[in-house]
Amino acid sequence: MGKQEHDSEVKHWADQIAEEAIERVKKNPVLKKIVAKSGFFVYDEKTPSGVIHIGSGRGWVIHDAIAKALRDKGVKGRFVLSSDDMDPLDKYSKVLSKEDNEKYMGVPFRYIPSPVKGYKSFGDYYFAQVTDLFPDFGIEAELESTGEEYEKGTFNKTIKIALDNADKIQKIYSEIYGEEVAAADKLPFNVRCPKCGRIATTLALEWDKQKEKLYFECRNDVVKWGKGCGYKGWISPYNGNGKFPWKVEWAAKWPSKGVIIETAGKDHFTKGGSRTIACKIAVDVFNYPPPYPSSGYYTGPGYEFFTVGGKKMSTSKGRGIGFAESIEFAPAKMLRFLLVRTRPNAVIDFDPYGTNDIILLYERYDRAERVYFGKEDQGEKENIKQKRIYELSHVGKIPKRMPPQVPLIHAATLVQIYEDDNDIIQNLKESEHVYKDATKQEIEYVKDRLGFARKWIKEFAEDQYRFELQEKVPDVKLSEKQKKALKLVAERLKKGKWTEQTLYNEFYTICRDEVDIDTKEFFRAAYLVLLNKERGPKLAGFLLAVKSKAVKLFESI
Repeated sequence: MGKQEHDSEVKHWADQIAEEAIERVKKNPVLKKIVAKSGFFVYDEKTPSGVIHIGSGRGWVIHDAIAKALRDKGVKGRFVLSSDDMDPLDKYSKVLSKEDNEKYMGVPFRYIPSPVKGYKSFGDYYFAQVTDLFPDFGIEAELESTGEEYEKGTFNKTIKIALDNADKIQKIYSEIYGEEVAAADKLPFNVRCPKCGRIATTLALEWDKQKEKLYFECRNDVVKWGKGCGYKGWISPYNGNGKFPWKVEWAAKWPSKGVIIETAGKDHFTKGGSRTIACKIAVDVFNYPPPYPSSGYYTGPGYEFFTVGGKKMSTSKGRGIGFAESIEFAPAKMLRFLLVRTRPNAVIDFDPYGTNDIILLYERYDRAERVYFGKEDQGEKENIKQKRIYELSHVGKIPKRMPPQVPLIHAATLVQIYEDDNDIIQNLKESEHVYKDATKQEIEYVKDRLGFARKWIKEFAEDQYRFELQEKVPDVKLSEKQKKALKLVAERLKKGKWTEQTLYNEFYTICRDEVDIDTKEFFRAAYLVLLNKERGPKLAGFLLAVKSKAVKLFESI
């Protein structure tokens, strides 16, 4: 195996993308100049039209991981997320009254009042619902408003270029979609009416190159869902007086901001989709190389969907879970780990209900952590992969020693036995899951996991993980061999010090050498006496957690 092939097998996808971007910049004088000025600009954007779903969060974590990988390679990697708040309200919002829906239909989100006090606008409110959680997800992003960028004049240069070359843009639309598409006959700019504030009901009809002004009309026949006010006149397109149509805007943002990397969901990358148009406009009109993963007219691949139970997340269709709501299903750092460990071109179907998805997520996180801290060896290649996944997914500063690890199932067992977290911590210290000299921070780390374990048991876990420790021996039929084996276990528990492994081994010694009983019958008897169920948590660890009660029950049979 060659070195390059070996490297590609062990290299994390974010590092691969970062290296490809660095090489691309080295070979392109235009990009080289841009990077020298503003660094490796990693960009993403989202329209704050309502609840923003977790599917968008995949893009944010992907871009954040790439920016981190760039910084790790000694270059200036910046992740910037923009709120596309110049987009208009185009359908009724549940949080607005009927009167407000009618009043603001067609108005950009940045100019619609927030439905909740304390926010600058409708757009600001919904954007903040997700960005306020970025520290929990370890997402380091510079936040900006697309509307504010228009007002600052960031897009003035590209607005002029687009309007001066409107015929080229119209031709691109007709080539891809056919001459009958509306955009093939329109000027590529939507004026914000200075009278009614709507941006969706205006039609730009003439561009005066010398005066740099647009003639427009605010009409009733531009969109079916919004009515214009009838105002008409000449206006400058600059400094927030309007915006590009979305597909033109995407292309215009790249040279206006100096974007080097910007991916998106694969639905944007379908043939003839928004990325196809944007790439062609970027090359033919703005003379700018489209950002990774695109190259010239080639769009490249978008990232796959993030689904819950097989349903595609969709803001417009109102399905799936919101990004802000996602932390109700798993802690933010666990979701980040899931997104970082999975290649962008792989579908993620995460279902917290009635499956082992959450258990596996915790187990994989703990395994990566053990590998990172040298507590587990999975072989050279796998060790490299797991260490890098841990580095890129860890939220906050990585501690000097490995945090105390309590498997989720074990934590779930303990929270069903003890009511007080301090009693659980004491038990975990005795079982050596928690350091005897654990710091306050390490104790809080464990308590966070205990808190989620309670939630998991209550809301997500299958019945096999739920139990109630019996106060007295339930009315169950046991053979003499089963009774003898359980009494021997009680006897051993009172003597000596046991670990999970040594106690587990002792079960087999008792069954095989002392009682001659099938181990399945032994385990079944233990669970019936302890839980009045035929199955339960791993027996050795469970008995050590409830030792005195278990001894009492076994001695009473």
